[in-house]
Amino acid sequence: MKKTILLLAILSLCLRANSQQVIDVDVCVYGGTSAGVIAAYTAVKLGKKAILIEPGRHLGGMSSGGLGYTDIGNKYAITGLARDFYRRIGNHYGKFEQWTFEPKVAEKTFNDYVKAAGFKVLYTKQLRDVKKNGTRITEIILEDSENQAAAPITVRASMFIDCGYEGDLMAKAGVSYTVGREANSDYNETINGVQLMSGHQMPDGIDPYREKGNPESGLVWGVSDARLEPNGTGDKKVQAYNYRICLTSDPSNMVPITRPAGYDSTKYELALRLHEVWPNRRKLNDYFIWSGMPNQKTDINNRNGFSTDMIGMNYDYPDASYARRKEIVREHEEYTKGLLYFYGHDPRVPKELRDEMLKWGYPKDEYVDNGHWSPQLYVREARRMVGKYGMTQANCEGKVVAEDAVGLAAYTMDSHNCQRLVVNGQVKNEGNVEVGGFGPYPISYGSIVPKQNECTNLLVPVCLSATHIAYGSIRMEPVFMVLAQSSATAAVMAIDSKTDIQNTDISALQKKLADDPLADGTAFDILVDNDNEKLVSKTGEWITEKKGGYGPSFVTTADAKASIAFSTPIKKKGKYNCLVYVPKVAETSSVIPVTVTVGKKSSERSIRPADLVVVGQTSGEWVSLGTYSIAANEMTKVEISAKGTDGKVIADAVIWTPVK
Repeated sequence: MKKTILLLAILSLCLRANSQQVIDVDVCVYGGTSAGVIAAYTAVKLGKKAILIEPGRHLGGMSSGGLGYTDIGNKYAITGLARDFYRRIGNHYGKFEQWTFEPKVAEKTFNDYVKAAGFKVLYTKQLRDVKKNGTRITEIILEDSENQAAAPITVRASMFIDCGYEGDLMAKAGVSYTVGREANSDYNETINGVQLMSGHQMPDGIDPYREKGNPESGLVWGVSDARLEPNGTGDKKVQAYNYRICLTSDPSNMVPITRPAGYDSTKYELALRLHEVWPNRRKLNDYFIWSGMPNQKTDINNRNGFSTDMIGMNYDYPDASYARRKEIVREHEEYTKGLLYFYGHDPRVPKELRDEMLKWGYPKDEYVDNGHWSPQLYVREARRMVGKYGMTQANCEGKVVAEDAVGLAAYTMDSHNCQRLVVNGQVKNEGNVEVGGFGPYPISYGSIVPKQNECTNLLVPVCLSATHIAYGSIRMEPVFMVLAQSSATAAVMAIDSKTDIQNTDISALQKKLADDPLADGTAFDILVDNDNEKLVSKTGEWITEKKGGYGPSFVTTADAKASIAFSTPIKKKGKYNCLVYVPKVAETSSVIPVTVTVGKKSSERSIRPADLVVVGQTSGEWVSLGTYSIAANEMTKVEISAKGTDGKVIADAVIWTPVK
């Protein structure tokens, strides 16, 4: 009898092994974030077979998960397919490009990339194991994230790209990584580690105890009993996560915000104490960053001392099991839904705030298979690779320049708070940093590849190698897409040259990215920026402005004799749109005259700065100067003049885009 049972068990194992699906591809991309979609699309367009693996049911990560108010930094840094994404979003809304959008529009756009390239997406599949031969990953084993009884799937590939926010593939492949904040002394930085600053801070006078003035009553929910360490001290604490909340004020598209399961009003005691200290702040925008999106929707983010950030409740997340992560996600969802319900229904909340909150609800047409709630928690930072090269504060500030650039970053060095604790008998938040003032800077190829002795066929464009504070500048969705395209291009080049990804010819990679920005051989923008001394000529006096333009700078003049010309030959014959970038600047001329010359034919145009509507996290917009038929190798010139103007004249950048 025992032999029979043993034989049946062996037979069962054999049958299960034979039923396991094995998939062979050239490039395997793990994580269906915005970066994951772009990486797989790029690999296919460059002639390779690719697969995309997503542990959930949706593509796009935060870009389709509620973060519609895009963190740009500087549009100049957003190149290739990342820029193409925002052009496609713009096309949906009838504009040239758009950086604010509804979640469903973003997800549809990512699905359009999948359809156009035709690669396979495996949904609800998460990483179980990674197999290696020396320093090369040979295959990964996947399990179903929703059905543990499902047969595992094996994916074999020549190259792997980890595009998840958590860095799971990187970690299971044995690649070095870190979690938390480095000490300032580790990399000669000044704003890493513990930072008690004024941003998103509790005002003075907020009592930390359940019974005000009575330490024996215990601490209010959300306040830690940890001791405040000296500024610059390193630790393993992780900046707060939250949801970027999509609500609607359209009654016909609204699902009411009701009392959620697990609701506990004691979690919001600090909000009540804020209301007491701030008696004149009676708008929701005083307690939330309430950004409007198209069609009466929102992208709501954290603001001030107590808001949507669930500070200190995510420390386990980066290295947690899948089960524990789901618990943390659920805790964040319950907290956030409870916060919205609290503001609308708790009688202790000032009436003005309750009345305003009751005008909002969940949108019927968003996240329709997830209770109209985003399936994507904003995992701002989890694991970070310790790779071939590490980006630091010095890179952000331009004190150290990476020569092997495969993308640009431009956003402020940004960290949300990491802990809420008692300082001098008051509640204070610690960890928020917002330090900018620098232009676009290069991101090293070495920061997206592991050390060569650890893994030679893996690229990591999301959980890249950077200190906590440098990562805070780099970690923006458009930049992740740029680095994903660079990663996939490098992966294809490594396959073709049969080499390790650490041995990639950087100059060849840079040239490929510049020459083929859409990864399909078609033309894209022909850009002439004001900093291009070869193609831009000036007369008269111009003042260089370093902040608020497209690229490193823009120029202004009040000299009536001044002019500036942007010249470039167009190689391919066809119809092109000509656009000029106009930053929103005070005291500009009511009309700025422009002459567009194609070959020997000139056309007079004008820019009216007062008509400029700037939307989203940007200081300017593209203004169309019309469509022109251009012969092959024909010279073009766009000349901006100050003659006859009645105020400041601005000049920044010109692009020619082919009409499709």
